[in-house]
Amino acid sequence: MFEHKSSPLLSRRAFIRRWARCALLGAAISAVCLCIGMIGYHCFEGMGWVDAFANSSMILAGMGPLGNLNTSAGKVFAGCYALFCGLILVTVVTILIAPVFHRALHKFHLESQGKKS
Repeated sequence: MFEHKSSPLLSRRAFIRRWARCALLGAAISAVCLCIGMIGYHCFEGMGWVDAFANSSMILAGMGPLGNLNTSAGKVFAGCYALFCGLILVTVVTILIAPVFHRALHKFHLESQGKKS
């Protein structure tokens, strides 16, 4: 997915396309995780789809659930889902930062090679 260190630096347009693909991947991962949370809240807590969406999106965003949980299964699901969402947050941020970090390292590498010769 990323160019080799001996390759020339990508053009700005190609870099933006690469970053946009990573952003789409991050959005897709987030959407799947939101659906998992909605299904879990709907099944374990008996919430309607709108309430399940609200609770899932709040936990996925790191804010916490909106309402009280009534069942033990719902509480266990919410705890596991919150831990899962923490990992997903780190994953999505890494996917978004990777192209920028790679470009910076690649640019520094090319500049350091130019100074040696």
